[in-house]
Amino acid sequence: MPAPRLKQGIALVAALLAPMTAGLALLPLLHHARWAGIVLVALALFYSFRYTARGGSPVLGAFMTLGLTLVVTVGSVNIDVLIFLIQGLGVCAVVGIAFVWIAHAALPELPLPAPPPGRAKARRPPPPDPADAARSALRSMLIVFPLVLLFLFMSASPSYTVVMIKVASMGQQASADRSRQMGVGLLTSTLWGGVGAIVGWYVMGLWPSLILYVLLTALAALIYGRWIFQGPAVHPKFSVMSYAFLTMLVILAPALTDESGDAAAAFYSRLFLFGVIAVYGTVAVAVFDAFWPTKARAVESTRPESREVDAPTAA
Repeated sequence: MPAPRLKQGIALVAALLAPMTAGLALLPLLHHARWAGIVLVALALFYSFRYTARGGSPVLGAFMTLGLTLVVTVGSVNIDVLIFLIQGLGVCAVVGIAFVWIAHAALPELPLPAPPPGRAKARRPPPPDPADAARSALRSMLIVFPLVLLFLFMSASPSYTVVMIKVASMGQQASADRSRQMGVGLLTSTLWGGVGAIVGWYVMGLWPSLILYVLLTALAALIYGRWIFQGPAVHPKFSVMSYAFLTMLVILAPALTDESGDAAAAFYSRLFLFGVIAVYGTVAVAVFDAFWPTKARAVESTRPESREVDAPTAA
């Protein structure tokens, strides 16, 4: 994708902050009419996943899901921490877009190959079927909502902010991928992200410094990037390694700034929790698909099996 223009950059920052800011309106309900607020959170999560399943921008869908989950889990416990978190994410988003512009200026986009003469221009794929999109959104909501509900009733939920980032990305991954691919992709991305985080943890133990962390992140981006991009476009299975890179960052970065006194235990406990969430998501998808199969699988299961019958030979 080309670098976002100024108007697009402002829209991305607004898309990240708007769900969190609007989600502040849910906090009075979560405090004084909790079950009404929980129902509204479930509906909001469903429509954020439905937006992506209907062909909307995965980035905007992820921002909406992330904003909702963080508001519920952090704001319901401490609104001051939530406001600080919104401010920090806004600053990070602005800095991130600035570095995107710098990167595109330093390394311009590769020219796209010219189409062969006489070949018709590729048509845009048709929009997803509304029923399939609703089914996919419901599946993602049923996977993510129990975890959101669990953290809602926990007093220490602000300390699990990075876990909610993984949960939000897991829901978007479930709405974007097919049923069969989602379970394998979720486990694979968590595995490779965890491997990268473990390697980075031990490398940072040799010389804890910001310089080494920046170089390590750049090296990880180059390694994961080989499976994310393919020529001037993205790899057909780019989402797996993209989520793996995200998993590595959200596991490693908080561990390096942990001041609890036992950063290693916190690191491995977070890594273990990520693995449990990945297994839970995979099992939840399998259970949901078993009780609510897609139309293609339902038709396939009702189709009679073909049997080979030997024809009688004529004398």
